[in-house]
Amino acid sequence: MTTTPPPLLRVRDLTMTFPGRRGRSAPIRAVDGVGFDLAAGETLGLVGESGCGKSTTGRAIVRLLEPTAGSVSYDGRDISHLSQRQLKPLRRDIQMVFQDPHSSLNPRQSVARIISDPLLVQGSSVAEARKRAVELMELVGLIPEHADRCPHEFSGGQAQRIGIARALATSPRLVVADEPVSALDVSVQAQIVNLMERLQRELGLAYLFIAHDLSVVKRVCDRVAVMYLGRIVEIGDKERVYGAPEHPYTRALLSAVPLPDPAAERARERITLLGDPPSPAAPPPGCTFHPRCPKAQAICRTEAPVLRTTAEGEPRQVACHFPESENA
Repeated sequence: MTTTPPPLLRVRDLTMTFPGRRGRSAPIRAVDGVGFDLAAGETLGLVGESGCGKSTTGRAIVRLLEPTAGSVSYDGRDISHLSQRQLKPLRRDIQMVFQDPHSSLNPRQSVARIISDPLLVQGSSVAEARKRAVELMELVGLIPEHADRCPHEFSGGQAQRIGIARALATSPRLVVADEPVSALDVSVQAQIVNLMERLQRELGLAYLFIAHDLSVVKRVCDRVAVMYLGRIVEIGDKERVYGAPEHPYTRALLSAVPLPDPAAERARERITLLGDPPSPAAPPPGCTFHPRCPKAQAICRTEAPVLRTTAEGEPRQVACHFPESENA
């Protein structure tokens, strides 16, 4: 009898609340009870509109932000409220790649120093750290002879390769990639995605891949979690979520993804959402999606749905009173 290994990352009821501006507005609940598992070597895509809380979720997981409530467990250990001293050895295993490559790199430092900084913090010698930095530059497709150049001398795609090399310096097992290709040209996006896929195969990395581009997520991810106003509304295997979305919000997002076949693009149904997402400082009662949902009914305005499996054996959960499979 085979047993399923425990997840590398386990997130439960993660909540991030920020105070209102100078006490004159309500607190902002940016992340509201998020939970998921991530296995070793797996890629989970976290998707949704801008402002849905996906980047805040990533930053809370790597403890760049202190979670307000809930738990984050890495390799069976709760790291939610460890001190910075206690977190230091875990920084080797958990790293982050940021959205804007240039703004995440110190403009006053050389590339070699930027990449080697995590190793220096962990106690490596300057010589060891530089040797590793040069090796990593070659691994991510940069010219090692450019190690003493500064970030402004590199293109956006090259700068993101520097950021990836820095994240890999300590040989992590988990990388949180926060919109790693959204600031790049389309052709460069493909190169960075190819690089990340190759590195995952070679190094056995697990990715939490945060993005709003569902085309990119479909290519790189094994499972997908869809967020709306701080909550996960659908999560499951990529094939099931993309092939037969259950939540109206997921269906709307997928209907906006361009299709390569012009005939199929013209023939398919587009779902237009009403208005803009509500403010997380004043979320609607009940299901937070109901003001924009074409299927909303009375219960949606008063009772918040919980994530549940809609069918026995279905590797997916949906937070909706009227999921698509039950309305078919």
